Amino acid sequence: MSNAEKRRARKESQDSGAAILHLNRIKPATNAIFNVLFVILSFICIFPVFYVIMISVSSEESIRLNGYALWPETFSSSAYMFLWNERGTIFQALLVSIAVTVIGTVLGVLLTTSMGYVLSRPQYRLRGFFNWVVFIPMIFNGGMVANYVVMVNMLHLNDTIWSLILPLAVSSFNVIICKTFFRTTIPDSIIESAKIDGATQLTIFGRIVIPISKPVFATIGLFLTFGYWNDWFQSSLYINRSDLVSLQALLNNMMKNLDYIANNPSAGLSLQQYRNSMPSESVRMAIAVVIVVPIACAYPFFQKYFISGLTIGAVKG
Repeated sequence: MSNAEKRRARKESQDSGAAILHLNRIKPATNAIFNVLFVILSFICIFPVFYVIMISVSSEESIRLNGYALWPETFSSSAYMFLWNERGTIFQALLVSIAVTVIGTVLGVLLTTSMGYVLSRPQYRLRGFFNWVVFIPMIFNGGMVANYVVMVNMLHLNDTIWSLILPLAVSSFNVIICKTFFRTTIPDSIIESAKIDGATQLTIFGRIVIPISKPVFATIGLFLTFGYWNDWFQSSLYINRSDLVSLQALLNNMMKNLDYIANNPSAGLSLQQYRNSMPSESVRMAIAVVIVVPIACAYPFFQKYFISGLTIGAVKG
């Protein structure tokens, strides 16, 4: 190729690159609109949390006179003092929630990712059958009665911590996410090379697949963590022992008791006096803050891999 042809090819390449950059360039006005939009969306997300915190530190008298206010007329810590006075019960429930969340998340991640990896391998003979086994529960559900019969009458797991863990450990949606990730991300050539070297499937999964699959592990882990931490239904359904009640179920029961006391003035003089002495409205908001803050503090540790897990495969180059 002559020098003139080389210069012509270089110029065409530069012109093509400049054209692509011009097409991908965001105009200043559009960029400003996007910035304003993101600021508005961030405000919409942050404002309710700030509003709840402000109500939780409002005095009951201020709420009674002025209603819910963004900036209370009188601040008070009585709601958190009320929860602190119940710290023995709340701390026990907190330990149960932490144990259920940690054990359930670890177990759920291992089960979900291993199932997704197996279903992603085209050489697996029963892949088609088990794909239907995983997919059908996304459309049809046995219902609460069937779940209760299996958990209580067949497995006898009521009033055990496993009744809070096992029902939420695996979901079809998470399995399909893992299957798609492994199918599109893990090259078959790596698996075949490991097999040639004599590695077993368990060795391949533990030493090759897991180290390069941190995004999907973090994504599934975050889903499971949120699910276990926010769950109160399993506890109310299967648990009768007070020492195994989760934090969310306990606080939900506390809110119900507040409603009961407020709506039954004939429940007894001492009970009604107790109702008048406690900050019912601000306690509701303080309960919400107690539930939200721990999981909000855990999110930043997952954020990097969570975003990678959501966007992996979205851009191909």
